[in-house]
Amino acid sequence: MNNYYPFINTPLPYDYDALEPFIDEKTMHLHHDRHLQTYIDNLNSFLEENSSLQNYSLEELLTMWCRLPCHLQAPLKNNAGGVYNHRFYFDGMKPYQRTNIHQNDSSRFFREMTREFGSLENFRSQFKTAALSVFGSGYAWLVSDNGVLKVVTSSNQNTPMRQSRTLLLNIDVWEHAYYLKHYNLRAAYIDDWFHVVNWEKVAERFAAGHPACRCR
Repeated sequence: MNNYYPFINTPLPYDYDALEPFIDEKTMHLHHDRHLQTYIDNLNSFLEENSSLQNYSLEELLTMWCRLPCHLQAPLKNNAGGVYNHRFYFDGMKPYQRTNIHQNDSSRFFREMTREFGSLENFRSQFKTAALSVFGSGYAWLVSDNGVLKVVTSSNQNTPMRQSRTLLLNIDVWEHAYYLKHYNLRAAYIDDWFHVVNWEKVAERFAAGHPACRCR
């Protein structure tokens, strides 16, 4: 992953039409090639003008923006967030598989999912409610906060990062993520998106953030 300046728009991990019929090919082209590309271009332009920030990683930029002079905070937070959040979203999906292997997964992540939410169905309900609650544009996220799974939301291109938090999954609920296929029916988009969640990637992110077992 291209994680330092100058940033480039790395390819999707699947074909543009691979998420059909749940997310359409044209949306994926526009979302990745235009929306994400705009954030990348804007972030590169910002860093070109602020060379002292060029050696920081994308994640570091997202944790340091609040320490910068006021006039630099919003453009860095918005554009670095736009790059990070979109990449995270695209990487958290994969082509639909009729066999829901995640339902029988015995990994630590799915045990923790059962512990926190009771079942995958309960998680889906809570996550959908959170995604629908985002006013205007933003994201819903599944995070591990000190090892405890939680559903949180963020507005615009804010990224819910902090030292004790591991980001596991997000859904983009900006209208450009779903309007061509689902129009203004965000709930229908969320239902379709659940069919293409890459649960193996989510479990991998959880394991990377929690290499040792947690007891409680």
